[in-house]
Amino acid sequence: MNTNEAEKNSSNSKTEPVTSVKTSENKISEVRIKPGDLVRVNSKVKEGNRERIQSFEGIIIAMGGSKESKTFTIRKIGSGGVGVERIWPLNSPFIVSIEMRKPSKMKRAKLYYLRGRIGKAAMNV
Repeated sequence: MNTNEAEKNSSNSKTEPVTSVKTSENKISEVRIKPGDLVRVNSKVKEGNRERIQSFEGIIIAMGGSKESKTFTIRKIGSGGVGVERIWPLNSPFIVSIEMRKPSKMKRAKLYYLRGRIGKAAMNV
């Protein structure tokens, strides 16, 4: 019994530093986002030697990946009624902040059917 307890303790001590490193890298862990939410993502953009913050506001239509490689896809209707989609890693160093604009009560994991909608109907979930 003592050897089993020692093995459990040694295995926990090996994995403990790894989990603490992952949580320290995860800057946006407190934001709870899901498909259907209207969010604004503020991200860093480099243009030559300048750096500025650009915002992208739209509906989350999909979440992908798992754990540290999690991604999310946002769709917005741009000028001229053209749909624009962008995919970000959740733990990207270029994301400054994610602001929740309007939570949703959506029960689907993927909202790809919004791609077929035009105008205001594409933004009403």
